[in-house]
Amino acid sequence: MGVPAFFRWLSRKYPSIIVHSVEEKPKECNGIKIPVDTSKPNPNEVEFDNLYLDMNGIIHPCTHPEDKPAPKNEDEMMVAIFEYIDRLFNIVRPRRLLYMAIDGVAPRAKMNQQRSRRFRASKEGMEGAEEKQRIRQEILAKGGFLPPEEVKERFDSNCITPGTEFMDNLAKCLRYYIADRLNNDPGWKNLTVILSDASAPGEGEHKIMDYIRRQRAQPNHDPNTHHCLCGADADLIMLGLATHEPNFTIIREEFKPNKPKPCGLCSQFGHEVKDCQGLPREKQGEHDQFADCPPGSEQEFIFIRLSVLREYLEKELTMASLPFTFDIERSVDDWVFMCFFVGNDFLPHLPSLEIREGAIDRLVGIYKNVVHKTGGYLTESGYVNLQRVQMIMLAVGEVEDSIFKKRKDDEENFRRRQKEKRKRMKRDQPSFIPGGQFSPQALGRGNRSSPQAISNPRQTAYEMRMQDKQNLTPSTSPNTSFTSDGTPSPAGGIKRKVEDSDSEPEPEDNIRLWESGWKQRYYKNKFDVDVSEEKFRRKVVQSYVEGLCWVLRYYYQGCASWKWYYPFHYAPFASDFEGIADLPSDFEKGTKPFRPLEQLMGVFPAASGNFLPPTWRKLMTDPESSIIDFYPEDFAIDLNGKKFAWQGVALLPFVDERRLRAALEEVYPDLTPDENRRNSLGGDVMFVGKHHLLCDFVLELYKSSSTEPVDIPPELCHGIQGKLTLNENAVLPDQTVESPVPLLRDLTPNSSISINFKDPQFQEDFVFKAVVLPGAKKPAPVLKPGDWEKTNNNGRPWRPQLGFNRDRRPVHLDQSAFRTLGHAMSRERGQSGSGVYSNAAPLGAYQGNPYRPLLGGQPQIPKLLSNLRPQESWRGPTPLFQQPPQRYERNSGAAPLLSWNRMLQSQGAAFQQNQYQGLGGPMNYPHRPDDRMDRGRQGYGPGRPYPLPPPSGRYNWN
Repeated sequence: MGVPAFFRWLSRKYPSIIVHSVEEKPKECNGIKIPVDTSKPNPNEVEFDNLYLDMNGIIHPCTHPEDKPAPKNEDEMMVAIFEYIDRLFNIVRPRRLLYMAIDGVAPRAKMNQQRSRRFRASKEGMEGAEEKQRIRQEILAKGGFLPPEEVKERFDSNCITPGTEFMDNLAKCLRYYIADRLNNDPGWKNLTVILSDASAPGEGEHKIMDYIRRQRAQPNHDPNTHHCLCGADADLIMLGLATHEPNFTIIREEFKPNKPKPCGLCSQFGHEVKDCQGLPREKQGEHDQFADCPPGSEQEFIFIRLSVLREYLEKELTMASLPFTFDIERSVDDWVFMCFFVGNDFLPHLPSLEIREGAIDRLVGIYKNVVHKTGGYLTESGYVNLQRVQMIMLAVGEVEDSIFKKRKDDEENFRRRQKEKRKRMKRDQPSFIPGGQFSPQALGRGNRSSPQAISNPRQTAYEMRMQDKQNLTPSTSPNTSFTSDGTPSPAGGIKRKVEDSDSEPEPEDNIRLWESGWKQRYYKNKFDVDVSEEKFRRKVVQSYVEGLCWVLRYYYQGCASWKWYYPFHYAPFASDFEGIADLPSDFEKGTKPFRPLEQLMGVFPAASGNFLPPTWRKLMTDPESSIIDFYPEDFAIDLNGKKFAWQGVALLPFVDERRLRAALEEVYPDLTPDENRRNSLGGDVMFVGKHHLLCDFVLELYKSSSTEPVDIPPELCHGIQGKLTLNENAVLPDQTVESPVPLLRDLTPNSSISINFKDPQFQEDFVFKAVVLPGAKKPAPVLKPGDWEKTNNNGRPWRPQLGFNRDRRPVHLDQSAFRTLGHAMSRERGQSGSGVYSNAAPLGAYQGNPYRPLLGGQPQIPKLLSNLRPQESWRGPTPLFQQPPQRYERNSGAAPLLSWNRMLQSQGAAFQQNQYQGLGGPMNYPHRPDDRMDRGRQGYGPGRPYPLPPPSGRYNWN
């Protein structure tokens, strides 16, 4: 969604929706990496049924990461994508379904945004490459040091678009990856995998939502299925709420602002390309052991619990004395609809509504005041009541003028505070900072070596005196000093320039919304029409209202029209929404999506034409082309009141579909067979392993060579329904699956199988009801009164629920335990042998074995109570093979056991002897008793047992 600040606002307003994930790391034994056994219970203390991957959110960070060096070639990119999926699978551990969706051809309304992004990416990439080359030449001319420039073609991220060879190769690699994991990973043993690659039309997240909607409409669907969707887009939160599934969780990378990025020239951290000075890389550590380690830790993942967000919304949206029955499901749908006004991928946001200014809170307040007059809710199952929406919009329009004035006041106050802050910093800053050999050196990872001896101190002191007598000229860098001959020297000091400005240049604003006449100036500047032209304003409002209806239908019912799009760059004002109740909101039926290569022509700039056939590419560059105006070499970016270019509006011409298709008719015969294949629309592919109940059924279909679609028996596939048809390039048992990545081996032998899959079909006018299904169990409440009030009755703050398990006991040590610790460990923390606890991992780290073996010379620590790690209480007592060796023997002369330790040992000896008498399993893990495996675990369904791995036939579809 086009709301960069939405998730930040949501997480601050509703903090309990966030749960930090617990990730089990692979172990290393004798130099051999032991992978995580994902068939074991989830360490997050919750079991997920289905995992959905919006693959474009994985492809982009793996192909051109921002916080580490990019992969050298396409093969390394594919391996990085595999490792990313493995990591997500390890955290979530789905037990029924893994659905991998890549963005296919998008609706026309989305293509306009894609066009804007790709033109910007191409422009910024070319400008960045030119700037890097210019700075590189300047640094080398001054004698600076830069690593040799790698001879490789710049990766154009625009290739991550349906129809390119890159996306075709990605689909082949993912088919190999799925087959490999079904053969070799025990966590995938009974899993159904569906791959929807770029040939299947639709955005990835909307293909996922369409699958969920259609399965919910089937009689065999389990209403208590726990869904987990991976993706970083804010619209996934809206889509998850729109499903009305009680158990829906989103997993995404934790956002950490101001993450360090390597310089594009020298690959060092701490500065940008424009500030690079070409200095040699400092040794990172005593033996340069941190050379390839960027500062900071590995990216963490968080869960967003939509069930908790629904609790928040129920508390906030509940209204008393309504003239109609209150329904929280309908209220949530209205909240989702109101969020569209602050921005989305298909419509520009209204000028008076900014997410950072609390626009959603303002809309909710107006909604709660006006809903008594509307007589009902704004939406129903994706359809909008425009008469009621008009009342909300006109209520916003009444306060538009005050919103604009307050925005200006806030900006001026912020600017004044920043100016005062700069003055205060300059006042406290010394007028001269010594540089060169006498400058103070910061202690850090790069400065661990001993300081160098000062050479020629008299000359350096002379330079500092000369520098103190003169002011820096404007053409001289503030980081430059002067040598004895008057030339600039980088070893000098820093002197504050007299001409430093207290204010930063602000973008010119010709609209001045805070002054009277703002509506006239807005329409004249943005639309080049006079505000008195009522007919044109009416057209803009009608198109925007159509967009609101289209977007809501897209979220709740699927794509209403593949052809519709909003034909303006700017939105109208809320006060213009008069008389919208009579506007039509129907869309043309039977529309079809673009073909992949046609979409490339609609969204690519001419600089990315190398991904297209030669004759198609010529249409982008030939001055005589009939559509050359679609591909401007340069274009304006309207900041529209913003500070940064990425926040502005790219003023690109809209593509005329009829003219584009007419031009492409002449070059269609030039396509090769491979290009024709990439230009065709495909579908989803289902994969199962040899242990899956559906495997034999699919194998029989291939033996019968049936060409007719066959219904999936729901009892064989966890209730999943749809049609199966034979795949021409299927993965079949006992046939080698060739690896498309030379780094990886071929799969021999293979026991997995693939087949084409199609979702259940419905009539075009079928309406998917936005309701909670019968039989769905509401998750146990998480929020406490402390989530709404600062303190409780006793004046003590409430503690939020930190994980999925609401029954988790917090870590606590009583006074006797502290006394025991005082006796067991040295009181002198600085002496040798006192670092037992200082070097131990924190109790909530969940990484590796929590029971660290004692180092030589360290005192023996009695084993503490088992509830020191309540997060892993389901694991039971420590297995015998993980316990440290017992050093206290009866006649050895060692110190006797403490009394409480003898008591614990006597109570637990019999239990440990019975439970862990023998070791079993392929990795010598002890067999855990079934009665302890699920004890105290939260499964989102009260009392819902979930043994792992799931035995076949455990679902009863009667």
